[in-house]
Amino acid sequence: MEGEGLAGLGISWPTLLAQIVNFGILFVLLYLVAYKPILRMLDERSRKVKESIDQTERVREQAEQAEEESKRRIEAASREGQEIIARAVRTGEEVRQQAQQEAKREADSLIVRAREKIQGESDEAIGKLRREFADLTILAAEKVIERSLDKESHRQLIEKTLDESATLKKN
Repeated sequence: MEGEGLAGLGISWPTLLAQIVNFGILFVLLYLVAYKPILRMLDERSRKVKESIDQTERVREQAEQAEEESKRRIEAASREGQEIIARAVRTGEEVRQQAQQEAKREADSLIVRAREKIQGESDEAIGKLRREFADLTILAAEKVIERSLDKESHRQLIEKTLDESATLKKN
């Protein structure tokens, strides 16, 4: 009855058995020809993806290291630049102070020379004025006395008097 049930469905045993054998052979052939190469290809692809991921990770790490190195270099360059600027400012300040000191020394020197020159000219003018005063005094005395006096002895006398009066004025 069971055999009749399958025959009623249109299934014959020899055909079913042939199809099962054909399916088994096809399955073994597909396993050998297609499944193994596909698995190999998938394994190879998986390995390549893993290598790509590893390589990407290495590149990322190298990029991070390069970025950190760049930051360190930039910071070092910044510090060095600030030090250079600070040195330049200090040098500029030193140069300015030296220039001020030199200008002050020159000004002091000019003032001393000017005072010396003024003192010399003043002494010369006072001497000239004394000589002229002595000459005028002698001339006036000659006219008063109407006789000629010894000019040199009178000049010495007048200068001695003027020196004494100048000494008294200073004290």
